[in-house]
Amino acid sequence: MKYAEDGLQYHIAVREGDVGEFVILPGDPKRCKKIAAYFDDPKLVADNREYVTYTGYLNGVKVSVTSTGIGGPSASIALEELVKAGAKHFIRVGTCGGMDIDVKGGDIVIATGAIRMEGTSKEYAPIEFPAVADHETVNALVEASKKLGYNYHTGVVECKDSFYGQHEPEKMPVSYELMNKWNAWLRLGCKASEMESAALFIVGSYLRVKVGSVFLVVANQEREKQGLDNPVVHDTEGAIKVAVEAFKNIIEQNK
Repeated sequence: MKYAEDGLQYHIAVREGDVGEFVILPGDPKRCKKIAAYFDDPKLVADNREYVTYTGYLNGVKVSVTSTGIGGPSASIALEELVKAGAKHFIRVGTCGGMDIDVKGGDIVIATGAIRMEGTSKEYAPIEFPAVADHETVNALVEASKKLGYNYHTGVVECKDSFYGQHEPEKMPVSYELMNKWNAWLRLGCKASEMESAALFIVGSYLRVKVGSVFLVVANQEREKQGLDNPVVHDTEGAIKVAVEAFKNIIEQNK
C-alpha cells in the first residue's frame, strides 16, 4: 500500500510524528475531544472519515487519541496506519453489552481475550490463533480500576460484526447459529459483547504492538431476560478515566 503525498496515511490522515507511542482508541469520533481533555496541551491533528485524532501529553510523554468507527474493518485500518506513524501501545475504550449475569450496567469490563465471531481477524490469522490482550495493559487497567474505585470484571468478551444479530438473533436467517453460539458463550462465562477487540488483538499480535481494551457496560440483556435489575448507563467517563490512568501508570513504569 503506497502512502499519499508526504507520508500521509491514507485513511487516518496523520504522518509520522503526529501521534505518540501511546494511543487511546474510542469508536465514536465525538468521544475524541472528551478524551483529549485529559491530556496536557491537546491539539487536533487530523479529521478524516470516521478517524479523528488529537495529540497531547500525559506525564510529559506524547500520547494520542484516534477514533476507529464501528467494527473490525475500520479498527484494523486505524491500528495498521497508527503503527506506520510510530504508535506502539493501544487501549481501546468503548461500550459493551453485559452477558455474564454478574455484569451490570455501569460496571467496567477489561478484556483478557476475545471470541473471534467476526470477519476481520480471519483475514490476518487462522481461527485457531487466539485473540489475546497484552498482559501488561490488562494489569494496568485492573490497577487503574481499583485505584479509581470502579466495579470491574476481567475475562473474555465476544466480538461480532452484526449489532442486530446480537439483539434480535431470532429474526435472522441464521438464527440457529447465532442463538446456539450465544448460549455457548454464556456457558463458557463470557463477560460481555462488543465489536472491535478481536480484530485489534489479532492485528496487534501480527504487528508486535501492545493492545488492551476497557469498556463501560451499557446494560445486560441476560439480566433483563431473567427479570433482574438491569440499569442502563451511557456515560463512558469511567472507562475513559481507567484508560488514561492505566497509560499514566505504564508511562511511569517505563521511565
